[in-house]
Amino acid sequence: MQRFIGEAEWEHQEILDRIAKETVKLIGEDDAILAFDPSAFEKDGNKSAGVARQYLGRCGKVDNGQVGTFLAYVTRKEHVLVNGKLFIPQEWNDNPTRCEIAHIPKEEYEKHKTRHRHCLEMLDHQGAFLPHGWITGDDELGRSSWFRRELRKRNEKYVLAVPCDTNIRDKDLVPEYKGRGAVPKGKFRRVDDWKDFVSDDEWIEVEVRDGEKRPLTLRLVKCRVTARTEIGKKGSGEEEWLLVVERPEGNGVKYDYYFSNAPVTTTTEEFARVILASHRVEDCFRRAKGECGLSEYEVQSWPGWHHHVALALLATFFLTKETMRSKKKSVVDGTDVRCVARRTTSPSRGSALS
Repeated sequence: MQRFIGEAEWEHQEILDRIAKETVKLIGEDDAILAFDPSAFEKDGNKSAGVARQYLGRCGKVDNGQVGTFLAYVTRKEHVLVNGKLFIPQEWNDNPTRCEIAHIPKEEYEKHKTRHRHCLEMLDHQGAFLPHGWITGDDELGRSSWFRRELRKRNEKYVLAVPCDTNIRDKDLVPEYKGRGAVPKGKFRRVDDWKDFVSDDEWIEVEVRDGEKRPLTLRLVKCRVTARTEIGKKGSGEEEWLLVVERPEGNGVKYDYYFSNAPVTTTTEEFARVILASHRVEDCFRRAKGECGLSEYEVQSWPGWHHHVALALLATFFLTKETMRSKKKSVVDGTDVRCVARRTTSPSRGSALS
């Protein structure tokens, strides 16, 4: 078994592609969501491909380990992991001999590949046979204006998380022109500062039938803004949606921030569906790691890691399919997200400057 996973020559990508195609047969929808997310694996030593001291989200700290970038296919029926790539830190790219010992392909270490690049590679490869309407990802992906522009070039709709210190310009918060001097353009504000200009009646309450004990209620507000990174020679100058979501956490609330290039006609219910779907990836990881041993392996080579991941995802797909057979209703129903309150137009943000 050790030789079969770690040394034998067989193509893992063919298995992943078959999983993806079978997933479409099982739960495919035209407006499905492709959700990208990293997953960390604690690891001792320095010989395993891609191992380094780096941020491990699973541990919430910088530690020794490997990080993989994964793709999940999410629909109203279910959610399944369909692809994964091992991230190679820069220190490995700087040491070709070390990469060769770990059997890392030359095209993976000759030039450093960011996680954004891995996501685009998976999208370009599997996106053609995974029908979908949306792309989602965490704030590492969303903060990159280059990555968002690459998705727009591919005519992809996205809802990507962004950090709370992301700077944006809201044209509704531009001071009134006094008739002298340059016409004010408005200053850039952090998104977590911007939300303070939002009045209570601009928030839309969304009830999500997703809690174990009671329905989960979120509040969401949206606005067309321009990111600072889209201003200048390299920027496109395009406006994007800024989505702010307020959700309960412990005894308080937590705010999440997203950018989207969706059409202006996109409904709040649809935004809520996509945002909630992006969190389904965590369910995928819990299933794959808890029931199929995704994080339990003893291989050091690049092929070994990808062989193990392919087999773990195959086992996870099988369990998902068997679980669905035993259920009369899908895990996620189309009525899970509904809007229970509507926003009324308020001039408060524009007048807040005075």
